[in-house]
Amino acid sequence: GPAMEAAGSAGFVLGNLAEVVERVLGFLPTKALLRAACVCRLWRECARRTLRARQRIAWERCLLGSAAPGAPGPRAVSLQKVHVLPQTVLYIADAETFSGHEECHEQKKARKRNSKETALALEKLLPKRCQVLGLVTPGIVVTPMGSSSNQPQEIEEGEAGFALLFPKIDGVKIHTFHFSKDVKNRVFDESKFAEAGLKNNPDLRVVLLFGYNSWKSGATRFLHQIVNPLNEKSIILAGGQVESFTSLTSENTQAQPGDACGVVGLAFSGPQIQSATVLLDQDVADERTAEAAMQRLKAANIPEHNSLGFMFACVGRGYRHYKTKRNMEADAFRKFFPNVPLFGFFGHGEIGCDRIVTGNFVLRECNDIKDDLLHGYTTVMTLIHFGSTK
Repeated sequence: GPAMEAAGSAGFVLGNLAEVVERVLGFLPTKALLRAACVCRLWRECARRTLRARQRIAWERCLLGSAAPGAPGPRAVSLQKVHVLPQTVLYIADAETFSGHEECHEQKKARKRNSKETALALEKLLPKRCQVLGLVTPGIVVTPMGSSSNQPQEIEEGEAGFALLFPKIDGVKIHTFHFSKDVKNRVFDESKFAEAGLKNNPDLRVVLLFGYNSWKSGATRFLHQIVNPLNEKSIILAGGQVESFTSLTSENTQAQPGDACGVVGLAFSGPQIQSATVLLDQDVADERTAEAAMQRLKAANIPEHNSLGFMFACVGRGYRHYKTKRNMEADAFRKFFPNVPLFGFFGHGEIGCDRIVTGNFVLRECNDIKDDLLHGYTTVMTLIHFGSTK
């Protein structure tokens, strides 16, 4: 009757008022939002504006916990509810998450298979054209979900993992890359740098580099061949040695020899990116010296909104290094950067130095001696700012 008609026309009015549509669409997770965008032109425009407003970097914690007994695949469901449309995903999980706890030889093969399955199950949840880089490391540094002001945690044992989801960010390009050591060739073909956007790219600001199978002979030499040409004062280089990588979506077609060593990473380009790194060397062994290092990072004056922190630490650091206190470095970071989420890992070697790259970039040139970038028993702290959000 009349009531139905009134309700129908109210629905029609509501469905045609952009502000109302936009308000309602704002509650939808991204997958549902993409479906709603197919309804009509108005809804599509509203969905587009809503997505644009979601140019915030999001993250998911522990998305790789193993499934309930008997259930197939990892428990990666939380990605369904995400409020960004990721273009690039960096996920890092510790080795136990990927393999369970077995370590004898027959099971190493099973572990490889298991980690491939986990990686594929995860990639299925992401949009087709999304670039994915997945790493396995001995330990994890993660900020719990919900808010960037949450206390970051250093998780040195036990299962842990996170995925960082980068949406399309105006003015920022993110590339994944992979160089593996060619057994036949001792010389690295540097034309590969240009393909990866690491050469002749004036907008290149930050390169996160991860070496894998670093125990192989020739691995360190290979890492030097990659790092040296990139060791420019105008580029922030940071990262470390990981156990292995499980995902690199552009690479999944080529089978890698299981024992090859190489380097994977993410390159961030864009004139509005600002970044800084500090190196905490072996002498940094108590709260006071750790906080002094964070003070140096703070002095770089990198804007803190729309920024991320990365921590790449040696497995020999953490609570063993600080004797009595756990979470020392993450706490020191939080004290100086209360609203910047922090992510990273404990690994087998660190890449980085003290360096600042900002718009009015000024650094004392130290008579052109290249910075030493490869370390052990250190921690590298990095801050990356992605420009102001509209």
